[in-house]
Amino acid sequence: MQKLIIFLFSATIASSQNKETNKILEEGKLLFRLEKGSWYGTDDVLARFKNKKDSIGGYLSYETDFHQINTIFFSRYNSDEILVRYTFDSLPTVEPLKIDTTNNIASALEKSLILISLDARDRASSNDDKFFSFYENAALNFIPIIKEKEKSVFVLTGPQVGGVVLIGNDYKLSYNKKNELEKKVKIHNSILQFPYNLGDKANKTIQTYHSHIVTEYISSTDICTLLLYKNYVEWNKHIVIGKKEVSIFDMEKEELFTMKRKAWEKIAKNK
Repeated sequence: MQKLIIFLFSATIASSQNKETNKILEEGKLLFRLEKGSWYGTDDVLARFKNKKDSIGGYLSYETDFHQINTIFFSRYNSDEILVRYTFDSLPTVEPLKIDTTNNIASALEKSLILISLDARDRASSNDDKFFSFYENAALNFIPIIKEKEKSVFVLTGPQVGGVVLIGNDYKLSYNKKNELEKKVKIHNSILQFPYNLGDKANKTIQTYHSHIVTEYISSTDICTLLLYKNYVEWNKHIVIGKKEVSIFDMEKEELFTMKRKAWEKIAKNK
C-alpha cells in the first residue's frame, strides 16, 4: 500500500506543473523579496534617519534590472522627492548594499509605482464601496508591481501582534498605462489566523491547511506570507484545497507542488 501511495503522489506531482502554477510561485517569491526589503528598509530608516521620520509620506520596494531590490522612502510634501534609497541584494538581508540620500528625484518607474500605491491606499482609506475589510490588530500592506505590460498593487493583511500568521483579506488592484484603476479583486473572501506553534513540543504542527473558493490554486500572496514567517513557525508545509486542485507549498524548500483533488483524496484515504 505504501508503494502505491508513493507512486500516485510522485506521478501526480510530476504531471501537474504548468505555466499558471509556475507564475504563482515566481510572483509569490517576488512579493516576498519586495516585502522583505520594505521590512529591513523601514527598520533602518527609523533607526538611522530619525530626523526624516515626520517627512516620510510612504515607501515601496521594486526589483531592478540587476535583480536587486530597491526600497525608497518618499516625501509626504512632494511624492516625486525621494528622501532615502536602499539597495538590497536579490534576497534582502538586514545589511543593505547601499544607502543613498543624494539622488532625490524619482525616476519614471518610481513615479508610476508611487502613484498607483498612493491610489490604492486612498481607496482603502476612504473605502466608499466597502470593498476592503479591516480587522483588529491587523493592518493593510501595499505592494505595487510593474512588470512587462502589467501594473498592479497587491494588498496583504499583516498582524500587529506577535505569534500569529494571517492568511487572507488580500486584494489585487490592476492599473492601465495611465496609472488609472481598471479592476480590483478579492483574492480571498475571508481571513484565517495560524499560531506560530501550539506550545506542545511533543506534538508539533507539521503542516497547515486552508480551502480556496475564489481560485483553484494557492495564491502568490499566500506564498509571500508563508515565506515571510517561515523562520518563526514550527510547521514547514502549507496545503491549499481548491474545488479540483490541491496545492502543497514546501516553505523550507520554497517549492510548490499541485495535484488533482481526486488524487489527493485517494492518497489520504489509503494512508
